[in-house]
Formats: sequence, structure tokens, C-alpha cells
Amino acid sequence: MDSSVDRIAQPWGGRTPYGRHDAWPTRVDTHLMEGVSPGDVQRWVRAASILHSDGDAMDIAVKDGRMVGVRGRAEDRVNHGRLGPKDLFGWQANASSDRLTRPLVRQDGRLVETDWATAMDRIVSRSKDLLQEKGPGSIGFYTTGQLFLEEYYTLAVLARAGIGTNHLDGNTRLCTSTAAEALKESFGCDGQPGSYDDIDHADVIALFGHNLAETQPVQWMRVLDRLDGNDPPRLLCVDPRPTQVARRATVHLAPRLGTNVALLNALLHEILRTGRVDHAYVEAHTVGFEELETRIKDCTPEWAAGVCDVPAARIAEAAEILGSADRLLSTVLQGVYQSHQATAAAVQINNIHLIRGMLGRPGAGVLQMNGQPTAQNTRECGANGDLPGFRNWENDQHVADLAKVWNVEPKQIPHYAPPTQAMQMFRYAEQGSIRMLWISGTNPAVSLPELSRIRSLLSQERLFVVVQDLFLTETAQLADVVLPAATWGEKTGTFTNADRTVHLAEKAVEPPDGTKPDLDIFLDYAARMDFRDKDGGPLIPWHDPESAFEAWKRCSAGRPCDYTGLTYDKLRGPTGIQWPCNDDAPDGTERLYTDGISWSHPDTCETYGKDLVTGASDSVVEYRSLNPDGKAMIKAADYVPPHEGPSADHPFQLTTGRTIYHFHTRTKTGRAPQLDAAAPDVWVEVSVADAAERDLGEGDLVEVSTPRGALRGRVRVTGIRPGLLFVPFHYGYWDTPAGHGPDENTPGRAANEATVTDWDPVSKQPLFKTAAAALTLVERGDGRPAPAPTTTASAPSGTGGERVPATTGGPSAHATQSAHAIRPEDAIRSAHAIRSEDAAQSATALRNGREEGSQ
Repeated sequence: MDSSVDRIAQPWGGRTPYGRHDAWPTRVDTHLMEGVSPGDVQRWVRAASILHSDGDAMDIAVKDGRMVGVRGRAEDRVNHGRLGPKDLFGWQANASSDRLTRPLVRQDGRLVETDWATAMDRIVSRSKDLLQEKGPGSIGFYTTGQLFLEEYYTLAVLARAGIGTNHLDGNTRLCTSTAAEALKESFGCDGQPGSYDDIDHADVIALFGHNLAETQPVQWMRVLDRLDGNDPPRLLCVDPRPTQVARRATVHLAPRLGTNVALLNALLHEILRTGRVDHAYVEAHTVGFEELETRIKDCTPEWAAGVCDVPAARIAEAAEILGSADRLLSTVLQGVYQSHQATAAAVQINNIHLIRGMLGRPGAGVLQMNGQPTAQNTRECGANGDLPGFRNWENDQHVADLAKVWNVEPKQIPHYAPPTQAMQMFRYAEQGSIRMLWISGTNPAVSLPELSRIRSLLSQERLFVVVQDLFLTETAQLADVVLPAATWGEKTGTFTNADRTVHLAEKAVEPPDGTKPDLDIFLDYAARMDFRDKDGGPLIPWHDPESAFEAWKRCSAGRPCDYTGLTYDKLRGPTGIQWPCNDDAPDGTERLYTDGISWSHPDTCETYGKDLVTGASDSVVEYRSLNPDGKAMIKAADYVPPHEGPSADHPFQLTTGRTIYHFHTRTKTGRAPQLDAAAPDVWVEVSVADAAERDLGEGDLVEVSTPRGALRGRVRVTGIRPGLLFVPFHYGYWDTPAGHGPDENTPGRAANEATVTDWDPVSKQPLFKTAAAALTLVERGDGRPAPAPTTTASAPSGTGGERVPATTGGPSAHATQSAHAIRPEDAIRSAHAIRSEDAAQSATALRNGREEGSQ
């Protein structure tokens, strides 16, 4: 990498163009601490990104026992040496001065330091008392999307077979549960059909609610390189914001929030009307096509235009692109998953591929993407709403098979009802049936909807809260016991990215004294609880990451996510490997469904399906009658209006999302100086037309309120569609005087103060993108721009902080948004200006937050 390139101002770096069907050229990105040269590095230790779901392979630079930098791994299939901004800079958080290094317990209303034995004894004592007094249903586990496979699997065994609770889920419920559910609804099983390599071969790439440029920046680099090469792909972008994807798209559709199903039904209608159906593929590999034909016969572009507020002609153009594709790759993320009718919409995208026969070939595939780095592992290992190995909880043979792997009786594994999803777990805690909640590696006091409610329920005296984390997060401050954990770079384990690529991340440095790897914490708990198998032996016989991985391999054997061909030594090779990897596929499997649909037979499928509108479960009898031979399922869904829409009091729609510079609740990225300076505080994106109508200008302080709560942020005027407000969800309170929530001196800052407690009926994923909101001016700005990046979807509509004149609004403002877009050279200059002006204040806020957190 050219060291002169500022990877904050130019987050995607320089271009290496290549043509269709060619190999993506290598570009090795490196960042070392100031004063460290490559010759100073004593060891390079393999790892992969833990700050997004791309799975970028990298090596950690070590000098004198410290991390001093990272570089991309040139030979890896995922990134060919490239790294995004979070990869390059985020590792610095490991050395933050406010790392937790001793357990904490609540005493007289305050958290005080203690030793590990005292902390674990308190947890074990409460666990045993609850099991005796109230049973296993009184204990719940809420985990993350950032642990390693070995840790999730251990947690799943101790929770399901040790405690015997049905209450185990991950914060992946917030970001990728719809991906899993949509794949199960269409293909009978989880697992991405496509591969990142499909970018090299596709002639059309359709991105549905997926801001690829900011959520998986390395794969956006890949798309950019294709766009600059020979025979570039056409892009279809469905997104209400002017993302970098939208700016490069052949067609950009910006629908009204909550109308994805209507739009997709119209696209399907046009594909059918113009005769672009692969009837041979449909006949051989699917069921349900006739119902789809019937259900969408009236879903014309004109009808959808009225629902979605998108011109009918543009919908027809998008359908033409999809229908005329030679090799179609579709990617899907939170704009679909966190919105109204999430699973129904994601399934319609699968339907486009099924009716067009666009699966199992280079360039023809679906990526129902993940948002978190190890989300795929929560699903595989059963640390979310599934049983390990993609087993079906309603299939007695699957439960018996799992019981055999664990050497327990089948009745010991709870399968009387679906595994409890996270939103329901927190409701049970609120109502009092869950009395102990163990939260590992996640921060629900910022990331869940309707935060005042979450803070209230976590603060209940009857609820015993355990938090296992690196820092004193907003959630940890409400806990009864806090366990200091080691993290990436300080421990060894495997994890799997969004296209099924498994990487090994090895321990590079010793963790801070007093911390423990998550695996060791779970193993210690299991030993103290004395969990036993049916023969009286230890329920969990493994003792370290590699023996845990070998145990997982036995659990995965013969299942879709078969890891039996993988070993730690094999994963020390030049590249990650895609599952399934076994005797039949010793080098891994690039694409699924190359020879038809593999795992949808009634005897092997992961689910019998659900009604896409109500979420009601189908029975095995219904499934067998509709799909006796195990084909892909084309499932139609009617459009249903959102539960909450704009009103006179709340005339806007509120959506939340990410920026390229931060991950989740900033517990790591907010402690990396470059990333924090690039996006130091929350902002509110307002359209040109809405800013003009309300006489709002860049940098004005506004309040966004809903019936649940309110937050305040500085205005950024962008080309977002009129009537819509965007707020990034990363910002909480750990680096403010308030610490864990708003108070009289600290107004609301977190986007989820205002979001709604509602979820998709099928996937149970919260709806972070459908709230009705009001917008109020609090104070005029001082001429400085909002603390928002100018390099990304939040780029201002003009060239800086001027007030938008009232004459620039009107119906044409959204249609001409690209004309208002800041020029790249101005964006870079503006980004530098914002960082230089805000860096000192940001550093002060960070220090204040650390001092507050250590008290």
C-alpha cells in the first residue's frame, strides 16, 4: 500500500482495475504504529478482521510483546491483501488504558473490584439457587457476534445441555437473523449459496438495502475495481440514502421505508411479464411458482410506484436489468433485514434468483449478508435460535443425533418450543421469569431498541446480570458481576465470514493481566457447575481452543456446515477455506447448490417453514405435502403496510445504520484515534428539501423524537430522500459524563433512545428502520459542520457548512441529488478539516470517558 494514502480520507484506497472473469489483483495494505518500520517487526501472526463480517485476512505485527500494526494477507481468497479502515486502525483499542483487568461485583449499589474466585462463586451460587428454586427457564444467555466458534459451541453446550435452558441467543438477532431465516425459508437450510468470487464474474450486481461500501469495504473495493476494468457490471442499488453504491449505480431506487415487499413484488411481476423465467430450472428444482404467479399478477410498477414513492419507469428499468442479466449476483443487508416484512422481502430476492435460475454458477448467486464478524458461527454452533449443526428442533431424530454427540439423553436438550429469541428473552426478564441474564461481548444498553426500557429492566433488583466484556460499557455499568475478557489478538480461535470462509486467528500477544479468554471463562463456569453427561463424565471434556474445534467437527459431521476436513494446521495455510470441507470437498466448497438443492428434504431440513406474513410455523405434515422431494421453495408474500407510519405529530420516518469508521457501539473503534476523529459524535441526516422547508442548516443542533424517546445531534444536509431522517446507531454514553445513559446534563445521544420495540414476525429481528419521528431545532450551529464523515453516504449535499437556502428545496431536490454531491477532492479536504478541528475535542471526550469509567 502507498503509505502516503490517507485511508480515512480515502477509505477504499487506490484502484487495481481488472476485467470480467479475470483474477482480482493483489494489493497489500499495511499500517504500523508511528516510529515502527517493517524491519522492526519481530513476528507476524495470522488473524482476520473482527470488526465487520467480511473476514479480511490479516497478519498482526508484534514487537517486544506488543501489537504494533497489521497487514493484509495477499494470498487470501477474501481480500487479496486489502484492509478497510476498521481493520487498519481498530486493533489499537486492545491497548486502551481503560481495559477491564479485574472482576467487579456489585456491593452496596456500587461495582467494586474483586478476584476471579469470588466473582465466579457469586455467579455459580446464583445459578444453582435459581435452578433449584425456579428451574432452567430462569437463566438466559445473550451473546455477541464477535466471539470465536470454539467459544460459541462451548456456550451452546453448557446452556442447552448443562443448564437445560431454551434461552440462548446472540446480538446477531439484531443484524442477521433475517439472513438465516430467509435462507431456511427458500432452501430449507442456512448457508450462503454464493461466494465473494461471484463479484469477478457477474454482469449485474444488485444490492438491496446493502451499503456495501461502508459495511464490507473490501468487497466494495473489489466492485470498484471491476467497474474500472473491462466489461464492468451494471449495478442496481435499492437504498433511501445516496450511498457510494447509489452514486455508481446504473439504477438507484430510493423507496419509502417499509415498502420493500411491494417493490420486490413489482420487480418479480416485470420479470414474469417479460418472459425472463428459466422454466426448466423452476420445474426441476423448485416448488411454489404457480402461487407466486397468482399473488403478484396485479403488482405492476404503477401500483408499486404509489406505495413506494418511486417512479414506475425506474422500477421497470430495474426489472429490465435483473431480467436481462447473464450472471446475477444479489447482496442483501440491513435495509431489508431491519425493516418491515424483513423475511418476506429477503425471500423475494431469493425468488428472483430461483425463477431466473441464477444459482450455483460463477457470478450467479445470492449473499444474504451478515453484519457481524462471527455471526455465521452463532448460527452454526447453536448460540442463537437454532440447534448446533443446523439441526431442526422439531425433528426428533435431529435432537437424538445431537444428544448422541453430547452423550446426554434427548430430553436433556430443550426442544419443547423454539429456542427463545433475544427480544423475547428481554421481555421475560422484564416480566420476571428470567432471573439471571449472562451477557457476553455485547452492549444491549446501546444496541437494543427503546433504551429507556432496556436500562430499566437491566436495573431490576430481581434480575442478576453478568456482563463479560473488555470495557466498562453502558451495559456493564448496570451489571451485578463484570468479568474482564481477553479479545482478538490475545487468544486463539476460528471464525467464519459471510461467504462461509473459515479463518484461524492466533494469539499474538498476552492479554492484560487479570483478564481471561471467553473460552476459559465458559470452561471454568462449566467445571464449577459440575455439568455431567449421561455416563457421569464431564459434559464438556475439551480444555483449549483446538480440542474445542475438534469437538465441534464431530458435531458438524454430515451436516450442511461440515468442518470435518478442516484442522488448525490446514487453516495455517495461505488462505481461509469455505465450508463444507470434508472428504468429498477437501479444499472447501466455493458455491452451494451447483447440482440442485441439497438440504431441503423433510428428513434433513433445518426448518419446516413459517408463514411469511404472520410468522406462524408450518407443521412437518404441511411441509411434506408441499415439498416431498426437497426442492427450493418459492414463497410469495403480499405487501402489508408498516405498523407505524408518519403522522401530524411525527411527520418523518427515522432510520438508523452504520458508518464505515465505526462498529456496533464503538467500544473498540471509539478507542482508535483515527476512527474516533473521523466520526467523533452522532449526527442527523436531513434531506435538502426538508432542511429548506424548516430553515435548517449544516451543523444546527436538532432533537429527533418519537413516542419512545429522543436524541440530539447536529444536522448534516444530504441527498437522502425527503421525509426521512438517518441517525448512526454507534453512539452511546461511555465517553460522556453520564456514563451509561442520558441525564439532566447529558441529553439523549443514542439512536435507539427513539426506536420501536417491534420485530419481524418470521425472523424476530428488531425493526430499527420504521419509526415515525418529529424533528425540532434546539439551537443554531456556530458555522462548523456536523461531526459526520464527508467521504461516505453522509457526504453533504453542498461543499461545506453553509445554510441551505429555501429556494433549493422542492420536488426535484431528490431526483437531482447527484448534482449536489460534494466533489471527491472537496470531500477529502473537508474530511481533513473536520478531523483537525474535532480531534482535540474528541481526545478530551475520550479521556473524560475513561476517567469516568474507571471510577
